[in-house]
Amino acid sequence: MRNNFLMVALIFASFILLNMSIVHAKGDDAMQSVKGKKVVMIIASNNFRDEELLKPKEVLEKNGIVVTVASSSLKEATGMLGAKVKPDVLFTNINTGNYDAVIFVGGSGANEYWDNSTAHKIATDAHNSKKIVGAICIAPVTLARAGLLKDKKTTTYSSTVSDIKSAGANYTGADVERDGNIITASGPTAAQKFGEAIVKALSR
Repeated sequence: MRNNFLMVALIFASFILLNMSIVHAKGDDAMQSVKGKKVVMIIASNNFRDEELLKPKEVLEKNGIVVTVASSSLKEATGMLGAKVKPDVLFTNINTGNYDAVIFVGGSGANEYWDNSTAHKIATDAHNSKKIVGAICIAPVTLARAGLLKDKKTTTYSSTVSDIKSAGANYTGADVERDGNIITASGPTAAQKFGEAIVKALSR
């Protein structure tokens, strides 16, 4: 009886260890599949939302993804909570062909891109090339006004729900939403999940 119990326990333990190794291997495979991919994150020249840049950027870089920060100025940008970031490139110089994903970061200053024709072209070009296009907080309005969210499942910050709905988006209220190659997120509390969703999308 005791031997039977030990045998069952041993088999169960082996099963658990095998599953853990499979999950770990899958995680390694996912990281390998995105390693070296390139993402450009577009921030406002002033008052971007700190977490919405920094948390996804950390998630991406931990997975071996190369992140470029772009803005409308090369001067040091200041986040709403005080983070200081020196953009790498002007957003007007972005060539979407050089990136696997284009991400618009939120914060109160992100409305500088809402009606910007260059921002609309960047988003549209990336979308048409089947790149991942992401936006968080109030930044989905830029995608909406570029005409990319019509009939798409989308989320956004509470203050901009009417803006995306008026452009034909299907607002879901989720923390993070993905519809095809477009990923949107609701705000700073969803920043970590947003980064993880981008990694997952890039791994496929």
